[in-house]
Amino acid sequence: MGWLDALLGRSKPVKPNLDALFALPSAAVTLQAATGLVPTGLGSVAFRAAEGGAFATLERDVKALLGERVEESHDSYGYTWLLVRRSPDQLGDLVTEMHAVNSSLESAGFGPSLLCSLVSFAGQDDGGRLSIVYLYKRGTFYPFAPLPGQRRDNALELQVRGVLEGELPLEKDLSRWFPVWGAPGL
Repeated sequence: MGWLDALLGRSKPVKPNLDALFALPSAAVTLQAATGLVPTGLGSVAFRAAEGGAFATLERDVKALLGERVEESHDSYGYTWLLVRRSPDQLGDLVTEMHAVNSSLESAGFGPSLLCSLVSFAGQDDGGRLSIVYLYKRGTFYPFAPLPGQRRDNALELQVRGVLEGELPLEKDLSRWFPVWGAPGL
């Protein structure tokens, strides 16, 4: 970064660290102990599909690798979502498969197309929902707790932030805790 960039308040973009996804299984144990939220076995990867045969081939290969455990959907913003299903007690395998999807896209040169990945949790007693969202372009995580009527459980999100501090690289800028309404698996 040059002196003009510093003067104008520009900074270099954060390099994503997909290996941070592998911290989710141990963070899930901490999360369950502190809040009672347990993994649902659902995880999603969101990306903007690119035009061309190379991307179509890569997408087909990724879906073939995961087989019947993956479902594709599209949202109103033009993003493609791959929902991966596993047994709730196989969070490590789920994270490995999500990492494979992300790293396949990244290594093929489609990293800028990646938006986020998320892993879903649910309350054992109250049925509350939570996702831990990984922002690819920031290399950070944040909690997202939706409520009916497109509202958020901000208290739960802040509680989870406190619980997972030190477990995961959390997004410090709360304005970047984007809602992912209607994300598959949420």
